[in-house]
Amino acid sequence: MLKSLKGIALLLIANVLIFVALSITFTVLTEFILPAFGIDLRGAVHQQDLLWALVIGFGGAFISLAMSKQMARAMLDCYPITQPRTHAEQVIYGAVQEIAQRLHIRMPEVWVYESPDPNAFATGPSKNNSMVAVSTGLLNNLNEQEVRAVLAHEMGHVYNGDMFTTTVLAGLMNTFVYFIAMWIRRIFAERDQAMLGFALSIVLQIVLGFLAMIPIMWHSRRREFGADAFSAKVYGKDAMISALRAIQRWVDRAQPEYSTQDPLVTFKISGKTSGVMRLFASHPTVEERVAALQRLPF
Repeated sequence: MLKSLKGIALLLIANVLIFVALSITFTVLTEFILPAFGIDLRGAVHQQDLLWALVIGFGGAFISLAMSKQMARAMLDCYPITQPRTHAEQVIYGAVQEIAQRLHIRMPEVWVYESPDPNAFATGPSKNNSMVAVSTGLLNNLNEQEVRAVLAHEMGHVYNGDMFTTTVLAGLMNTFVYFIAMWIRRIFAERDQAMLGFALSIVLQIVLGFLAMIPIMWHSRRREFGADAFSAKVYGKDAMISALRAIQRWVDRAQPEYSTQDPLVTFKISGKTSGVMRLFASHPTVEERVAALQRLPF
């Protein structure tokens, strides 16, 4: 109970501090910096718009985080492991349990979902309220030590609080997107062009929302390196390198045109992307991750 209250308190403090920082930045920008360059927005921009943008932006992000486990289970054909019945289930459950005990955190929910792709993910609002899920494809194509390494990687996400930090970043990006859209809508409404302002604000939300994915995905790629390093500390970097290469072999063997035919390739472990699409990839390439693991001093 105390841990839950502490988490809620930290969440509220984080939101208040972010709002204060944004308010100060907003005031300095509109009252001093922009007027110095001949741009006067003091009558066109209202601080209550920033407040509403913050509420909508962070509210949506944290509601998604709070419901992340339920949404993941609803979207997948999956089943929980509470009492392992097979050797494979014992490997999965045992690895998660061992790491959770080592980290002194609550045991995450453990799920297996049907998918030919060798994949896994972790989600949940906090390190003591999380779930780890692995695909049947991962179990069918990796050996036991490689599966444990992948599970350690996912537990690294849980322990590092990656879901929370990603949510904060998403909330911040959402706030700016909504704020700019509301600002445009207000300007046109004051000119008796409310319908035009509404249409432009919707277009801006779509365009800016798409561009906001760039820093969010950059953060996602950086956190993958951290989770890889965590796995290397638990089971050794060779196990994680072997797991990544096994996943890459499956991709090369089973889906020769994986990177061009799969619309979700940028969100998968081993999606090969190039050009501008690299900006929207949630995972680094396997080559980048292996190179980072090899550089670790342990």
